[in-house]
Amino acid sequence: MEAVVDQVKGLAGSADEAGRSKILDQLRELAYSLESPDETMNRIMFLNLQIAAVRVGINLGLFDILAASETPLSLVEIKAVAYRDSILLERLLRYLSSVGMMKETGADTYAATNITHALASKGNQAGVRHFFDIVGPAFQELPNFLEQHALCNHTEIKWTVFQTAWKTQLPAFLWYEKRPEAFGYFNEYMASRREGKPTWLSVYPVEDETKGWNAKAPVFVDIGGGVGHQCVEFRKMYPKVPGRVILLDLSKPIDDARPAPDVERHVYDFFRPQPFRDAKFYYMRNILHDYPDDKCRTILRNTMMAMGKDSKIIIDEMVLPDSNVSWQATQVDLTMFCRHAAMERTQTQWQTLLDSVGLEIENTYVYTAEVHESVLVAVHML
Repeated sequence: MEAVVDQVKGLAGSADEAGRSKILDQLRELAYSLESPDETMNRIMFLNLQIAAVRVGINLGLFDILAASETPLSLVEIKAVAYRDSILLERLLRYLSSVGMMKETGADTYAATNITHALASKGNQAGVRHFFDIVGPAFQELPNFLEQHALCNHTEIKWTVFQTAWKTQLPAFLWYEKRPEAFGYFNEYMASRREGKPTWLSVYPVEDETKGWNAKAPVFVDIGGGVGHQCVEFRKMYPKVPGRVILLDLSKPIDDARPAPDVERHVYDFFRPQPFRDAKFYYMRNILHDYPDDKCRTILRNTMMAMGKDSKIIIDEMVLPDSNVSWQATQVDLTMFCRHAAMERTQTQWQTLLDSVGLEIENTYVYTAEVHESVLVAVHML
């Protein structure tokens, strides 16, 4: 068996990202196919406990403690830093080790793994807080919500699973604005999740399309750009591209935005007309997947009114295939349903949406094939 494991590790180590992802999917399918019914049910029924225990581990600093040590730590050593009841700490560490969050190397002795290090990342910890604390109650509400709505594909933005779970009439992002800590976790996670991964800038011919651009005109307008990581990356990768780089979002993310040279920051609500006219690129990353089609049309039309003859809308989103959609994409799709009554879209659905406002897809660039991340380049129909 060890020889088989070594062979698989060798294959994964020599594969590109798409190949490594395919190996993981095949191994997952193999593991599931070998399960007994009892093993399957035990895996599924306790999924909520797993993220709850991870959330507790973050509160106690367990992943930070183990990740900071180059050698395994005893329960006594961990307790000296975590300052918690030994019996509870032992039970927690034992559980987290049993589900692969760390490694138990001996009696009451634990070591960090690649997963421990991932969970020690501040951005990933913000993601766990966001999904457990904020989105988790909506997941819990989903079965009851669908029963009450006759199991239909609900698209009413003023009455979502999220709003039902939190007993609020506010859409999710307005609800976040009134809770700065929660919004901070969301923005921190979104800013960190792309670090070290391919982005649209790795595939899009920015320099070719900006030759001779007016240095006083907007070249890159990031609509709903959060704390500005895309603007920073644009300037970092293309420092000589002429033109203004502009970050637009609501007041909270703009206040929290990263200080960056040559990046303008402005408070803006994309349900209002776009104030910066004739930009080369109007960029939207993971904006339209937060809204049903009618709201998307409003956002797009507000942008189209500002477009000049050389302007393009860059839509950075998942573009789902018609079959065999990855599990990473399908879980985001249902999260969009719960949180915003929205969805991830197929190429056909994107085409239909853009056609409905007078835009056409000039090109599609795929930059992370295994999770269908792509950029759609939209221009005015001729």
